[in-house]
Amino acid sequence: MREPNPITKAAMESGEPTFREVGVGPWSETHPGRPRPDDLGDPANYDPRYDTALLDDGDRRNVLDKYRYWSVPAIKADLDAQGRHTFEVAIENWTHDFNIGSMVRTANAFAAARVHIVGPHKWNRKGALMTELYQHIQHHPTVADLVADWHRRIAAAIEDTEHNAAEAARRADYQGTAYWQSEVDDLKAARVIAMDIIPGAVPMETYRFPKHCLLLFGAEGPGLSEKALELADDVVYISQFGSVRSINAGAAAAVSMHAWIAQHARIGGRA
Repeated sequence: MREPNPITKAAMESGEPTFREVGVGPWSETHPGRPRPDDLGDPANYDPRYDTALLDDGDRRNVLDKYRYWSVPAIKADLDAQGRHTFEVAIENWTHDFNIGSMVRTANAFAAARVHIVGPHKWNRKGALMTELYQHIQHHPTVADLVADWHRRIAAAIEDTEHNAAEAARRADYQGTAYWQSEVDDLKAARVIAMDIIPGAVPMETYRFPKHCLLLFGAEGPGLSEKALELADDVVYISQFGSVRSINAGAAAAVSMHAWIAQHARIGGRA
């Protein structure tokens, strides 16, 4: 057995800290006597969401307790079913920034609709802690390709939603008409937002994020590319009060996404 490193050893000898157990052990240990939910021979208890290997070995993943023992596809499908939020996140990957994984993890935590990686297909996944498996991730060769694709999807969504509003009006469904027209208005207000601290940018603290938006994030140090700034509708920065020019890119992404959450999310549910 390998010796723990000196810091871990000192902590163990001190008796502090004591951490709570994360995750669950094998199903047979945590639910003794209860039938396994992956038993095809027991239709009354069978649940296709459960993963046989996790039931056998336990589940120590960084997931909500309600997802314990669930397969990755089952978790991803449940997130889709409960409804992801209507903001999307795009990250420029020109420098293989180590923060990208952290940004993807944050996008998962706040249920972003999609995550876009711009540039090389290979990106630094270390900080994501496998959360990319539960997200809809798309790759784009250039930021121009990303923005064009986003505008196409917004235009298609407007067309579909206007059709729904017209159908509701035809049925004299006034409540439905008002709902769909509100959705149309939100989609027409959609914007591409570059998160960077440059002259002319507006402070995030006074900015009203649209319900539908694409948040652009750059790399640690250089920030966003000139093309990304050119294609953005708005450039927004996080107000800072110390001596540094900017905060860590992963932290900036988390602050920005949470700003959208604070304005639009229904706490305890979905917007």
